[in-house]
Amino acid sequence: MKRFAIIAALAFAATPSLAEEGATTYDFEGSFEDATFAVENAIIGQGLVIDYTSHVGDMLNRTAEDVGSDVKIFDSADIFLFCSAQLSRQVMEADPMNIAHCPYGIFVTDREGQVQIGYRNLPDGPMQDVQAMLDKIVQTARE
Repeated sequence: MKRFAIIAALAFAATPSLAEEGATTYDFEGSFEDATFAVENAIIGQGLVIDYTSHVGDMLNRTAEDVGSDVKIFDSADIFLFCSAQLSRQVMEADPMNIAHCPYGIFVTDREGQVQIGYRNLPDGPMQDVQAMLDKIVQTARE
């Protein structure tokens, strides 16, 4: 029995948790437009530059019929992509393969009037500094 417990513990430790694979989201009290404006300002307020804004919601709505779907996933959804020279250098000096997480993104979604802001959860270790920055930006946007 003890052997089984050790094997189970090792298997569990080797499997990524759902939190690591998921996203952190927060409700936003206001419109989608207000949320996107607040996120843009919060990113810029940290001295960062938005490299690209992906209009995922528009793309999904525009292409639904083309892929044989009539499901409307989001009323609106945007992802703001940006980088931090300081944090990127820090995490990539710790592990060059942290490049896989760059650029960083914060998304804003609107589903049937429920607006949310969030970001993808990052792995333990040095990337938690980036996740803390993402959370700070999101919290600033929600104020």
